[in-house]
Amino acid sequence: MPAPAALAHADDLADFVAASPSSFHAAAEVARRLVAAGFSTLAEDAPWPAQPGGRFVVVRDGAAIAWRVPEGATPATPVRVFGAHSDSPGFVLKPRPTTGRFGWLQAGVEIYGGPLLNSWLDRELRLAGRLVLDDGSTVLADSGPLLRLPQLAIHLDRSANEGLTLDRQAHTQPVWGLGEADSADILAAVAASSGVDPARVRGYDLATADAARGAVFGRDDVFFASGRLDDLASVHAGVVALAEAPHPTDHVAMLAVFDHEEVGSATRSGASGPFLADVLERVALALGADRDAHLRALADSWCVSSDVGHAVHPNYPEKHDPVVKPRLGSGPILKINANQRYATDGVGTAAWHAWCADAGVRSQEFVSNNAVPCGSTIGPLTATRLGIRTVDVGIPILSMHSARELAGVDDLHALARVAAAYFAG
Repeated sequence: MPAPAALAHADDLADFVAASPSSFHAAAEVARRLVAAGFSTLAEDAPWPAQPGGRFVVVRDGAAIAWRVPEGATPATPVRVFGAHSDSPGFVLKPRPTTGRFGWLQAGVEIYGGPLLNSWLDRELRLAGRLVLDDGSTVLADSGPLLRLPQLAIHLDRSANEGLTLDRQAHTQPVWGLGEADSADILAAVAASSGVDPARVRGYDLATADAARGAVFGRDDVFFASGRLDDLASVHAGVVALAEAPHPTDHVAMLAVFDHEEVGSATRSGASGPFLADVLERVALALGADRDAHLRALADSWCVSSDVGHAVHPNYPEKHDPVVKPRLGSGPILKINANQRYATDGVGTAAWHAWCADAGVRSQEFVSNNAVPCGSTIGPLTATRLGIRTVDVGIPILSMHSARELAGVDDLHALARVAAAYFAG
């Protein structure tokens, strides 16, 4: 059975996910938790203080970056970045979103990223994100349980169990009420549930999320299931570590949470955008660095890119490497790919094992079956953009990109412990 601290960590993660149904909510929750831990919020359009010993957080749309500066910081003080992402695959609301027929109200949605479409069937969904008002201000919005994608009954599709095929347009429009589309407005319903006058809404970014809370289950409470574990499990671990780790002594400890990883990261709040580079430069300038000192600091810096990876699936072992088979409950994973889909190299491998040893945590490797190409992460993007030494890690899960994913309770807590050791130095 997991230790009480691991179970408490999982329960807190369930709270974190529940408070973060969209990337915008996740960035706000990161800031809220860190402010409660003594951090100060900064605005990008205001001057930033030069304050050794300071703790700061800045939010850009659905992304957030937070950092702790050592008391003895100099212009060449290096940075240790723990990177993750706030978005997850699912559906986003289209323009003219109120649709329907035959007395059903439906929502017009577009597929975001690469969700396992069948996993979104027959479960209650929230619609959450931000509303942009007529004065340019933004409001976080959350409908609560509102939507459902009902599957066709087996009586009307006798071949469903032989091979379910969902048309990405015709079969993915959820229902949300009864009536005629010309007499209803789903955007107004979301606005009203968030205390906003619908007439003031001029723009929106709204996405679906599983409405069910995360839960511990299984023999001896070893499993944790939740929506958006990819990648809120890493975001949460980074927040816990940054808030609780001892104050750094010889480096800036930084958490970088990016948006839009699931669709390529090529946005102003994504890992391919300028957000992290902007923050690193402004922190360096606040410490009195010139370009030479800033580049020397980057050369001595690290980035741990944390995202979920595949645990060995007991029903599909042939999909995994014949030898390297990560297991739930056996620790975080070091992600390796010869074609640099992950940024890990030998130097990063050695550093990761040292941080795990400092935390008293065992680690395991992940590498893909040669016939099953792997995805990628923010790691190679950060390494390419900034030249920082980067290592790709995470936790093993099953059901990746499902509406509700499966992790190990002990692995979740272990990742936070390694992150804390990494930040502490």
